[in-house]
Amino acid sequence: MNRFAYISGTGSYTPPRQVSNEQLGTVYGVEVPDRWIRRRTGIESRRFAEPGVGSAEMGAHAARAALDQAGLEARDLDLIIVATLSPEHAFPGSGVYLQRRLGLCEGESATFVPALDVRNQCSGFLYGLSVATAQVRAGMARHVLLVGAETHSAAMDFSKRGRAVTSLFGDAAGAAIVSATSEDRGVRDCRLGADGRHADALAQKVWDIRERPFIPVDERGLGRIDPASLWPAMDGATVFKHAVTRMSRALKELCERAGIGLDELDLVFFHQANLRINEAVGKRLGIPEEKMPHNIERFGNTTAATIPLLLAETTRDGRLRRGHKIALVTFGSGFTWGAALIDW
Repeated sequence: MNRFAYISGTGSYTPPRQVSNEQLGTVYGVEVPDRWIRRRTGIESRRFAEPGVGSAEMGAHAARAALDQAGLEARDLDLIIVATLSPEHAFPGSGVYLQRRLGLCEGESATFVPALDVRNQCSGFLYGLSVATAQVRAGMARHVLLVGAETHSAAMDFSKRGRAVTSLFGDAAGAAIVSATSEDRGVRDCRLGADGRHADALAQKVWDIRERPFIPVDERGLGRIDPASLWPAMDGATVFKHAVTRMSRALKELCERAGIGLDELDLVFFHQANLRINEAVGKRLGIPEEKMPHNIERFGNTTAATIPLLLAETTRDGRLRRGHKIALVTFGSGFTWGAALIDW
C-alpha cells in the first residue's frame, strides 16, 4: 500500500503585544521612519513576546491549535521537530522543552516522544518538512509535529546602530501536523539547497566555539562580547539579490521536476522576509499577486515561523482549501533555500 504524507492540521500563535513602525522609535528608541520601512520591506508592524516567554512556549500554543485541527492529542505524536534560530539556550534544543510543555513526559500521557531541532534559520520549516515527510513515507512515524518558532525581540540591537536589522523581525510560532494517509495527496516533493560561500552575509556570531574560552572574559570572569558579534548583521543587498535568484530557480525546478506549469499552482507561499523580494520573484516568474498570500505587513519576518503562520491563517480564512495545489518557497541565512510542492 502506498503511504503518503499530508498536512492534517495547522496552528499559529502571535504574542498580543503589537509594535508599529512608529513605536519602534517612540517606545524602543529605534528611530527608523515608517515610510522607509514600508517602502523597502512592506512591514507595518510586528509582535514582541513578553519577557519570560520563549520559542517553546509560543510553539506549544501553535502546536495545540494544530493538534485540535487535526483531531489529535499530543500523545498521538511519533516525533517532534522544532525549527528555530532562537532556542531557549545554547543547548538543549527547544524540542525537549516543547515536549515537556505538551505533557509528554509526565503522568498517564507520558510517551517520551523523540524531539529533534533544526537549525536552518528562515529555511528551517522547509528543511523540517522534508524530514517529517520522509519519516512518514518510510513508515517510521504516523504523525509528526513540525513547529517553527522564533523569539527575535530578545536578541535585537535596539539602537540606531542596529535599526536596519531590528526593524525587520518579529516573534511568532506556527505549527503543522504531517500525517500518514493512503490517499493520493499531500507533500509531493521537497527541493533543498545551500551555499556556504555566503554564510557571513547574514549571521549572528554571538560566540566562537573555536576560541578558548569561546566567550572572552574579563578579570572577574564575566563574559565580554563585542557588539559586532552580539547582534545580527546583514549585507542587505547581497541577501536581496540571492534571495530573488534562488527562490525563482527553486520554484521553477520544483515545477519542472513535477511536470507542471507555474500557472497550475493555486497558491504560492513565499517566506515572509521582505515583501519586495517576493514581489520581484513573482514578477520574474509571472505569478499573479492574488496567488501570493502575505502577512509580513502585520508580523514582520518571523524566520522559521513565517510559512506555517501563513498556512494556518489562510486555512482559517478559507483561502487555502482541500484540493489546492500549492508551493512553499523559502530562502535564508546560510545561504539556505527550499521549495515544496503540496496537493492540499
